[in-house]
Amino acid sequence: METKWLEDFISLAETHSFSRSAELRHVTQPAFSRRIQSLEAWLGSDLIDRTSYPTRLTAAGEVFYEQAVEMLGQINNTRALLRGKRPAAQTTVDFAVPHTLSLTYMPKWLSTLEAGFGVFNTRLIALNVHDAVMTIVEGGCDLLLCYHHPRQPVQLDASRYDMLTMGKESLRPYSRCDKSGVPDHAFPGSAKTPLPFLSYTSNAYLGRMVELLLSDVKRPLHLEKHYETDMAESLKMMALEGHGVAFLPESSVIREVRNKQLARADDGNGDWEVEMEIRLYRERPTAQRSGKVIVGRLWDYLLRLQEEKKLLPPRSRKATKVD
Repeated sequence: METKWLEDFISLAETHSFSRSAELRHVTQPAFSRRIQSLEAWLGSDLIDRTSYPTRLTAAGEVFYEQAVEMLGQINNTRALLRGKRPAAQTTVDFAVPHTLSLTYMPKWLSTLEAGFGVFNTRLIALNVHDAVMTIVEGGCDLLLCYHHPRQPVQLDASRYDMLTMGKESLRPYSRCDKSGVPDHAFPGSAKTPLPFLSYTSNAYLGRMVELLLSDVKRPLHLEKHYETDMAESLKMMALEGHGVAFLPESSVIREVRNKQLARADDGNGDWEVEMEIRLYRERPTAQRSGKVIVGRLWDYLLRLQEEKKLLPPRSRKATKVD
């Protein structure tokens, strides 16, 4: 049995909805259903009455719900106990951060943060966006830093998680350029000579953002996929070598644009760019799970910055506010 099965079942028992629980657990509904079925198979008993709507528990499910809450509590308490015995565990802030933000936003943000808040120990876990979100859901980090867009939202329960908006990030097309800043590949291309396209994989968060952007474009655009990866940094290196045009976060190409190694491949009118929020999340402290003192102090400091409308570190040369 896996711990996440218990968390899935408890969520389903409390929401009475497969679709809502799948959304809260950040998995597809079919995948969520399979995990509930796996738990039932492991127990050898039906837990869910699938003939009713809203979803109800069977008699066995009602009994197991109380046991599942108790078991999960014991597991989490044991993990917290053992983590608390690690040297410096209570004075280290664990961040889950998508790869791109870990390379672009995080280093400058920490420098500015420590200048105002003070030096503190950090542990960074670099993941894709989905896995970073699951890390905070499963209690594997203290803070989650990630992208957010209304059409590709980070769906964390607002009653359980606190959130701060740290800034904005623009996603735009870039290409290698000459010394005068003229791009090798410029939008929109043509049907006869489509632009070589350096693409994200479909499971990448930035890949889904590019798909949304391209689906909204009203002007004809001619692209031919030549390369695919889930890493923005890999796409940047391919673009620098002249292999094609790639949609890249603005913060990841500041130096290359300034040095006239990369240039925007669009005409700058905004048709082929999208803006995302950079958000910070934490699990809201409770009497049972109060969290680390250092995390509470850090969060209070960031709240004060927000209230005072002070500037946080830039994602580019322009300062970015905590909105």
